Amino acid sequence: MRYNPAKIETKKHRINQEIRVPEVRLIGPDGTPLGIKSRNDALRMAELKNLDLVEISPNAKPPVCKITDYGKFLYEIQKKEKEQKKTQTQQVLKEIRFKWRTDTHDFNFKLKHARSFIEEGNKVKASVVFRGREVTHSDIGKELLEKFVAEMKDIAKVDQKIRLDTRNMSVTLAPIKSNKKTSSDDAEKPKSKPKPKSEPELDPNKPKYIVSTVPVMEMSVKKENLE
Repeated sequence: MRYNPAKIETKKHRINQEIRVPEVRLIGPDGTPLGIKSRNDALRMAELKNLDLVEISPNAKPPVCKITDYGKFLYEIQKKEKEQKKTQTQQVLKEIRFKWRTDTHDFNFKLKHARSFIEEGNKVKASVVFRGREVTHSDIGKELLEKFVAEMKDIAKVDQKIRLDTRNMSVTLAPIKSNKKTSSDDAEKPKSKPKPKSEPELDPNKPKYIVSTVPVMEMSVKKENLE
């Protein structure tokens, strides 16, 4: 057997002698199904190939086992998990806060940050915080959030509508998935060749003239005086 327990800290599968069921559905090293075999026959076949018998589907009836190098088998699983983690984009909820009296400069500053969060693929929660009797001016806070949503509509959509929760009014935006084609897609398209200019049609009623390309030689002509 090639499996070395010293090199692999944790095991996720039963292998070799750890498999206790009387019979298994066996898969060969190349992925070929070999049918239902007894446990002893499956172990013997794995030993003849100097490989391991690995239980890959313990809940099946009978359990599915594969003849393979267990160390290599685990490596391939770990490799696939890493690739899946790379492709998965983790979406984070970012929060920005406004006062109910927010000036234009502060609004634009926080709007710029919100746009950068959305462009990174994150959600953005915009909140207006009211203190004390400021909550009586919730209509001003709502207008502020509506303006915020309008400024973000080209790259974000409303994920949670504007709502008032005690002294906080908030709205949550999520990125819009862009369907625009990149410039590289346009570059791959072959450019159409310009059509050759069509020659003007000749009138069949008019006589055709042949233009000679033979160079004309100069000839001297003697003039004779006629009396």
